[in-house]
Amino acid sequence: MTPKIDPALHRDKKPDWIRVTLPRDPKFWSTKGLITDLKLHTVCEEAQCPNRWECWSQGSATFMIAGDRCTRACGFCAVKTAKPFALEADEPQRVAEATKRMGLNHIVITAVARDDVKDGGAEHFARTIEAVREAVPTITIEILVPDFNGKDDALEVVMKAKPHIFNHNLETVERLTPLVRSRAMYHRSLHVLKRAKAMAAELGSKCATKSGLMLGLGETETELFQAMDDLLEHDVTVLTLGQYLRPSAQHLPVIEYIHPDTFENYKQIALKKGFRHVASAPLVRSSYHASDFKPELDVQ
Repeated sequence: MTPKIDPALHRDKKPDWIRVTLPRDPKFWSTKGLITDLKLHTVCEEAQCPNRWECWSQGSATFMIAGDRCTRACGFCAVKTAKPFALEADEPQRVAEATKRMGLNHIVITAVARDDVKDGGAEHFARTIEAVREAVPTITIEILVPDFNGKDDALEVVMKAKPHIFNHNLETVERLTPLVRSRAMYHRSLHVLKRAKAMAAELGSKCATKSGLMLGLGETETELFQAMDDLLEHDVTVLTLGQYLRPSAQHLPVIEYIHPDTFENYKQIALKKGFRHVASAPLVRSSYHASDFKPELDVQ
């Protein structure tokens, strides 16, 4: 039986550095209105991202395709677990329309896990990538994908659509993976990242690979540094590190709030180890300021 993290260890009181600025910019509301108008989902809202006020005020959003119901029940995630609805055939075009209306030059496309679909939603990802590229040919396309249950044929469908940046989050260290990630496997995620990079080369394209970890779940520094080394060994060049925040009392406890100075130290260590781009701070999330980095230029 998988052990549990003792909920009594949860630290409910947030430190001063965990602060979220509420929206003042009218662009926040226009972004929200556009997303509502086109009946789209964003991971910003569904996963209760603490940065959604800032990003939406800048006209940036991470689109979550394939519905808002996930087939997995990860202990950290606020996205609801339920039997998903059928994939919507016109969703790729709606995402493309939103991209065009928002004037984006960098888009992040993610999705819930769709283990109910044979290809895990790979074809839906590919169609969305293609629709966005057709609408805005110059755009940089970043995808944040589930593991597709490690199926190479599903992964190939996605890579044939030629995303510029392939992101799949390791989320936590190896020891904690069975506690934190429903159905996911540490080494399978590493395999997916490495295969994506290799497939891009096999298909005659180039793609930067990216991954992220949450801190404060009880991991040790030794385990964190090992995860960094494992990602580097699997050809990942972009790393994000952020503080785990508990979405509800039913989710995993926060064991520790990591100080911003420690996050900065981890960033310097990661860069010295060989990562090309690192974002490391308490409120950093996978897509936070994604367009600030240009990892796609590293593989041109």
